[in-house]
Amino acid sequence: MTGTLTTGTRITALGHYQPARILTNEDLAALVDTSDEWITTRVGIKTRHIAGPDEPVDELAAHAAAKALASAGLAPTDIDLVLVATSTAIDRSPNTAARVAARLGMAAPATMDLNVVCAGFTHALATADHAVRAGSATRALVIGADKMADIVDWTDRSTCVLVGDGAGAAVVEATGPGEEPGIGPVLWGSVPEMGHAVRIEGTPPRFAQEGQSVYRWATTQLPPIARQVCARAGLTPEDLAAVVLHQANLRIIEPVAQKIGAVNAVVARDVVDSGNTSAASIPMALSKLVERGEIPSGSPALLFGFGGNLSYGGQVVRTP
Repeated sequence: MTGTLTTGTRITALGHYQPARILTNEDLAALVDTSDEWITTRVGIKTRHIAGPDEPVDELAAHAAAKALASAGLAPTDIDLVLVATSTAIDRSPNTAARVAARLGMAAPATMDLNVVCAGFTHALATADHAVRAGSATRALVIGADKMADIVDWTDRSTCVLVGDGAGAAVVEATGPGEEPGIGPVLWGSVPEMGHAVRIEGTPPRFAQEGQSVYRWATTQLPPIARQVCARAGLTPEDLAAVVLHQANLRIIEPVAQKIGAVNAVVARDVVDSGNTSAASIPMALSKLVERGEIPSGSPALLFGFGGNLSYGGQVVRTP
């Protein structure tokens, strides 16, 4: 199925899902040499949700997708493009998007996975925006889903305290006649020579990072890029109602948000309850803010992902 050329797109609905099991800082202190105080001081995380061995990435993604579809009042067969941002899918084929489509009973959608690690959702959202505006899709389902518990070393206290599992999803459709675009222009890029600073490598794959390098890069280099994202959308940081950064670490989120200058915005801090869920973190945090009514419908929200590959990508969206 293909659509017609359109001048803009918008997010019409959101959904999120997290596994039932909650792992606290006290639980982690029984596994490795750490404490609630140590974790809270360094990364600001209190709890994280952990999926079981019988909960694969595509199941997490399908739950979030079903919630978004229900919120939009759509059937799975109304979707003709499924994009899943993930870096933790174990199997190469069928890809995660195809498995989500099968779980939900979709008709004949195009299905693609995108691996841009923690910046995956904003890259996938931009790709859906481009596809719908170009007429190659009519309605897209964009999902960020990761099962970080599968790829972390649970004996390494520097990384195992960070991660959680979950998924977030957005439905993307064309804007109506005369309606302003609800997804702003993307600004994306990377720092290839520093790609080694965040890694998921080896057999079995394991997550590792150079934390201080990532912290310095994020807190110094990203705020001016985020301000450029606002400028591309024709806004100033003061115009923003919400700032939803990749939920990496509260000690990164707070200084970056402050340096962006979004003085009137709600800053998403879902990392405190959910940990770092990689590609799931932005759509999950945004979905929760909207569900709780913390940002009104139609409000401008900055989405900005960063991390693995030292990739970054962001856009301003209007909330559904």
